Amino acid sequence: MVMPAHDPTFPERLSLDHSALARLNERSREIFRHVVDSYLTTGDPVGSRHLSRVLPMTLSPASVRNVMQDLEELGLIYAPHTSAGRMPTELGLRFFVDAMLEIGDLPLAERTRIEAQVKAASRHQTLEGVLTEASTMLSGLSRGAGVVVTTKDNARLKHVEFVQLEPERALAVLVSEDGSVENRIVAIPRGLPSSALVEAGNYLNARIRGRTLSEVRGEIEHARNSAQAELDELTARLVDAGLASWAGMGDSSQLIVRGQANLLEDLRAVEDLERIRLLFADLETKKDVMDLLSRAEQGEGVRIFIGSENKLFSLSGSSMIAAPFCDPAQRIVGVLGVIGPTRLNYARIVPMVDYTAKVIARIMQGK
Repeated sequence: MVMPAHDPTFPERLSLDHSALARLNERSREIFRHVVDSYLTTGDPVGSRHLSRVLPMTLSPASVRNVMQDLEELGLIYAPHTSAGRMPTELGLRFFVDAMLEIGDLPLAERTRIEAQVKAASRHQTLEGVLTEASTMLSGLSRGAGVVVTTKDNARLKHVEFVQLEPERALAVLVSEDGSVENRIVAIPRGLPSSALVEAGNYLNARIRGRTLSEVRGEIEHARNSAQAELDELTARLVDAGLASWAGMGDSSQLIVRGQANLLEDLRAVEDLERIRLLFADLETKKDVMDLLSRAEQGEGVRIFIGSENKLFSLSGSSMIAAPFCDPAQRIVGVLGVIGPTRLNYARIVPMVDYTAKVIARIMQGK
């Protein structure tokens, strides 16, 4: 089923009704919980007659309908069709996740599996390979699409070399400690002597080993300010060009998406297929995914994004659960997560994503 179309007043309505949501009595909360649980399990609306039979309290269908009407006026549930049962709105799902979701520990079997797969990948693959394995694993465990975004600045460097291709272009070869090699074409000043290429490479190699690009850039900037004579003008420009190229200058983020096909499972209607088509189109653009994941870096722990709370999901009616991971200096260097329909199993996937992020962080920190 498709969630309601994006309501431009959604953020304001959430704020205005928050005090009313907090005052829901036990009966209203129990009925609302069952509406949400039914939706998360089946994706279908649930009616008052069914609820009156499964509630832990004795209520007639008419009494249940009265409570459901109150919940609908609060914006927590809605009827997708005339005379149909009720489903949670995006506001309802947000309230459920924030105020009612009970998240337990990840079962030992899943913790063991996650740690074993990620650590096995780390023994034989580059960091990119490890992150790809983590994304694929999350996709398989959650039946959603696993996503990871990190910056290329995070790699620990080993060696750099410049090779002149044309009078105004050179090939910059960057080798990381994990064995990955990145080649970039960089612009160089016309007339630059070959000795300047060697000098620039030597200058960088004396400083980069075991360090990230961001660390090297900061040190070089400081060194240039305090000892400008160490490099002549042309060589300094080449060093700057190489560092800027590797940093990507606007394209330094790397996106890994695995398991999109899982999103095609359990489609219930033509509108579901259209919803997934829209999400696939957004995933292909990558920019919106990276923007969304970057928001997950703003703070510790797992972040949950539901439907129109973010423009990426405003049409597709999807959700994302994401958690950041840190480098040895405890700086956030990437985010991993799961994208799926709004009826994701939040209670199961939240601790799964959180634990995977912690395993990745421990590996990056050499623990």
